[in-house]
Amino acid sequence: MIGMLLLNRYELLEKIGEGGMGIVFKAKCHLLNRFVAVKILKAEFVNDKDFVDRFKREANSVASLSHPNIVNVHDVGEEDNVSFIVMEYINGKTLKQVIKEDVRLSFEKTIDIALQIARALECAHKHNIIHRDIKPDNILITEDNIVKITDFGIAKIVDSTTMTNSNKVIGSVHYFSPEQAKGSSVDGRTDIYSLGIVMYEMVAGRVPYEAENSISVAVMHIQVLAIPPKEIIKDIPESINQVILKALEKEPSNRFQTATEMAEVLNEIKEDFNYRNRSQEATRLMAAVVTSDTRNDFTTVMNQNSDPVKSIIKEDNRISKNKKIMIIIASIILVLIIGVLVKYISKGPSSGTSTPIAKNALPKAIEKKPVPLLIGSSQATAEQTIVNNGFLLGTVSNDFSDSVAKGLVMGQTPEANTSYEKGSKITLVISQGKKIVQVTMPPLDGKTLDEAQGILEGLQLKLGVETPVILNEKGPKGNHSKNSSEKIFLQSIEAGTLVDVGTAINVSYYKNK
Repeated sequence: MIGMLLLNRYELLEKIGEGGMGIVFKAKCHLLNRFVAVKILKAEFVNDKDFVDRFKREANSVASLSHPNIVNVHDVGEEDNVSFIVMEYINGKTLKQVIKEDVRLSFEKTIDIALQIARALECAHKHNIIHRDIKPDNILITEDNIVKITDFGIAKIVDSTTMTNSNKVIGSVHYFSPEQAKGSSVDGRTDIYSLGIVMYEMVAGRVPYEAENSISVAVMHIQVLAIPPKEIIKDIPESINQVILKALEKEPSNRFQTATEMAEVLNEIKEDFNYRNRSQEATRLMAAVVTSDTRNDFTTVMNQNSDPVKSIIKEDNRISKNKKIMIIIASIILVLIIGVLVKYISKGPSSGTSTPIAKNALPKAIEKKPVPLLIGSSQATAEQTIVNNGFLLGTVSNDFSDSVAKGLVMGQTPEANTSYEKGSKITLVISQGKKIVQVTMPPLDGKTLDEAQGILEGLQLKLGVETPVILNEKGPKGNHSKNSSEKIFLQSIEAGTLVDVGTAINVSYYKNK
């Protein structure tokens, strides 16, 4: 398609991306002499007229959105059975690329990106547009660190087919909301859940749910509580930890109810970060003043500081240097105290590095309940029981057991009926059945039955069926003398073979008439 000219206006220059439903090209708009991005629908969608009509309708509605954090849609068209959308061209990276490069983003950067996404969702939801496919691949970061969300409204159309076509699920199942995984109706709170997953990945460097296939991941969204980010990243501020957990509530009614509500909390955390950074700068400044050598030209040192401080120096040249120092330090301390008081009055008291969050933004109080009895259940049943009772699955280990059948739970921690906090982990030990040891089968040829039995018992093997063969002048193996009588000439398992302990070995032996 490179070189194609759509509507005698948009020239496709190079392929820059591909998703589940379309291919994105960098293109040149010859009418306005600017670069644009053109998304071409894949062939399997083009022949579905109902799909194409809805696609155009949604694209046109998104084109009406105007927000600095949303990629602008310039045009929607069709030519020679090719349906396409013309969008703003963004010279930058996807958030997915940024995460892959940095592994984990700083807390400040995470909050900044999440706040911009929430503001974009706020705008879209006010226009009754639900994205339904918020994920790092659909979030672009410009060279100026401006967030741009793309594919608005398009995911909403694709969603009707994703639950029956696994090829469409794989790309975004890790960011599904529980209601999407169930195939239930959705609203703006579905985007909030997905934003919570994106925040989790930014701070932890991984998504909360991983499994061997997309169906298992979807089930985990419905049933399994996410491990709190603070258990993975110990130094994460509690305010960020709480925001993520609230966004990831299974029930939509327990999440932030609007993108506006979430944005307000994120903005409060961002302001707190900025305030603490300013306070740290002022603290470092004061420390530098206190440790300065008063024998040096102190005026030169202070000229690097704020104007009010420098004006104090100029007001009274008659004051000694030591007194000047004391006045300057006192002034800085006073400014800091006033700043703290203003912060305290406007926001109320807070502790540690946590950001005060409105009561309706905090997760529910942790409850305690008895641990269910899991021993004797199958592993699958035990894991389901753990989730249904509001606990998390911890480590699963294996061990041998003479009394518990293979595949069943033989141990659990904590024990059944222990009072335990909901959301805490329960570990399981799965039986692998009886421990089987193998030994090397010895040669029994030429041994008497008694000798063979002694050899086998020494290896924890048993003598099985003993089949006599009447000894003639010409026996089964040729000429035999009476000396061969009662001697083994054939064993059921060949010598040198590995055999389980306890196995019975059948033998054939010569016997005189």
